[in-house]
Amino acid sequence: MKKIITLLLIASIGMVSCKEDDKPTTENQPKVTTVKTFDNIKVAFGDGLSQSAEGTFTFPTNLENVKTIKMFIKDICPNKECDEWDRYANVYAKDKTTGVWYEIGRFINPYWVGNEKLERGYEVDVTDFKSILSGATELKIYTETWLAKGRKYSVEFDFTEGTPDYKYSAVIPVFQYNKSSIDGVPYGKTFDTDKFDLTKQITIPAAAEVAYFRTTISGWGHATPNDNGGRGCAEWCYRTHHININGSQTFAHELNALGCAQNPINNQAPGNWKPDRAGWCPGMVVPARFNNIQKSLFGSAFDFEYVFENWTNDNGNGNAFYAISTFVVVKSNSAIEKPTIN
Repeated sequence: MKKIITLLLIASIGMVSCKEDDKPTTENQPKVTTVKTFDNIKVAFGDGLSQSAEGTFTFPTNLENVKTIKMFIKDICPNKECDEWDRYANVYAKDKTTGVWYEIGRFINPYWVGNEKLERGYEVDVTDFKSILSGATELKIYTETWLAKGRKYSVEFDFTEGTPDYKYSAVIPVFQYNKSSIDGVPYGKTFDTDKFDLTKQITIPAAAEVAYFRTTISGWGHATPNDNGGRGCAEWCYRTHHININGSQTFAHELNALGCAQNPINNQAPGNWKPDRAGWCPGMVVPARFNNIQKSLFGSAFDFEYVFENWTNDNGNGNAFYAISTFVVVKSNSAIEKPTIN
């Protein structure tokens, strides 16, 4: 059970010096530059504590020959000293031109333990955010913890050299309703469409050679009526969301089993980690979902709508929420601007 508390203290750890490690290369291995950012940083809830931490870190500035960027998150919890619940958590990077925080990765803490069973922690491909991960870059890490024990993290990035799929790229959010699990879009009830606007008008630059949506979704709550097997919404109920383009159902996001019991972080006892949630698992990265946009839409505005599967909350057991972020990524071998979102 999570308390709904609106006060979120943002603790900045200020300008942080970070270490770059150039890993040795061999004839068959590309050069990898590792940038260490947050180092054993704690986020927690209580007097003098904060659910998030911020810092400014120096990434490579010349990314023309960078093929991939991977983020690794170590969730540090020796001897079960951390918050023992499966908490919503994510990492953001700030767009230098707009000051907007972009969610670059989301994960759910395991019960009772950290992710020490993974050599480098959670791995997230953040190459789509290459255009904002250069030079001095502000990062934020957040966890929806309500305990003073909180969680500790270390985060690093691997910049791997090679020929990128396209020379230029840009990314912009369509929307981000992802501040926390309980600040997501209400499901099964009428909601304020000014606060949660799931309809947009999007223009992809005509110079783009490829464009796609990148969407991250996780549901929370045990609202009724339950699906078969006692599956409440939106944590447990399997649902299919859709993206409509110009009024036509175009893409489907199926929120169903990921195989939680096969998670290599298999020491989460006595937590309830094995049963399958709808599209996420305790102790795993919440997967990003990708949808290619057809080229015939480039260069002119089109209508976008994110649509939930029909279901009505009967108010028998609290509320249901979907925390969602959707971005548009565009790429080209010629210089390109960001898409526009209205």
